[in-house]
Amino acid sequence: MTMPVRRHPAVAQRRRQAFSLRTTALGFGLVALVIWGVALTFRTAVQPHSHPLGAVLTLLALLLLSTAAIRGSRMRRAARGTALEAVVAPEPPAPVLPPTVGAPEAADCADIDPLAFEDAVSRLCERDGCSDVRVVGGAGDLGADVLATTPDGRRLVIQCKCYGPGHKVGSQDLQRFGGTCYAVHDAELAVVVTTSEFTDPALGYAEQCAILCFDGTFLRAWNNGTGPAPWELPAL
Repeated sequence: MTMPVRRHPAVAQRRRQAFSLRTTALGFGLVALVIWGVALTFRTAVQPHSHPLGAVLTLLALLLLSTAAIRGSRMRRAARGTALEAVVAPEPPAPVLPPTVGAPEAADCADIDPLAFEDAVSRLCERDGCSDVRVVGGAGDLGADVLATTPDGRRLVIQCKCYGPGHKVGSQDLQRFGGTCYAVHDAELAVVVTTSEFTDPALGYAEQCAILCFDGTFLRAWNNGTGPAPWELPAL
């Protein structure tokens, strides 16, 4: 499901104020002054016994004034653009899990209930735009804990491994998931999310089977809004 994009009021206000009477009047005034200076210079040049110094100084003054006005207008536009970017900058989403989950030194990683962890991962998916999110973990889940549809329309199958520090996800875990994620659950993106890490054999098997390994570091960044969601990473 595509979420509608609502424009920030500051953007709409900027568009409504695109026409500025002050800027337009200043522009016409500068044009009039330039025309007057050119006419004065021409008149001085064709008149006998006239000295063009005054006209030349007038033209130089007009050129300096025009340059200063243009530079000031550009600086004001740049300042407005910077202020607008500061206004519409999105705030990081609120974390679903404790912000320290996934940190190697965090003791609370071992205290998370596995079922609560599955529910938290599903809420992270919902928070970041997935639809049809379901928690299906439990007896007979055949390796899938969370099913969803990613914002770009892919079928997402996630297995959650809530392990404490030092307890890595091994190759046997990946093999069990690899045997069902595509054949049974029709995954278009298969992901194993853990609060811990993966062993090297597990990573090797995952690469062969196109399974995305989302470890505690990635999970912490996703949860805190400072890193990508699994479906935002480059394709395997």
